Amino acid sequence: MTIVKKSLFGITLVLLVLFLFGCSNGTTPETSDHTEKEFLFTVVDLKGNETEFHITTTKATVGEALEEEGLISGEEGPYGTYIKTVNGVTLDYDKDGKYWAFYVNDEYATSGADKTEIVSGNTYSFKAE
Repeated sequence: MTIVKKSLFGITLVLLVLFLFGCSNGTTPETSDHTEKEFLFTVVDLKGNETEFHITTTKATVGEALEEEGLISGEEGPYGTYIKTVNGVTLDYDKDGKYWAFYVNDEYATSGADKTEIVSGNTYSFKAE
């Protein structure tokens, strides 16, 4: 009698596992890249004037979010996107010796805006230098 019970239990367990895997659609769940994030973006021009923007986005990187808002543009280079225009103001180090420096929480960034993942609540800045 116990052999019959063990066999029935084993068959039931196998059927349950097959049922659970059979109901899976084979896709992975959505990643946090589609989660809405908010951050403060500050632009400091050559005269020291500050302009703030409150950004809400589902983009993964600061660069993507700011490009989507039309706040930055640049050129692809060997190290990523070289930002030349911020908030409508173009600076070109090769022409005028000035450039847009990228900051995260008031510290000089260790990666470009196009490589910096957004952390909600952080402050990101471009400062003319």
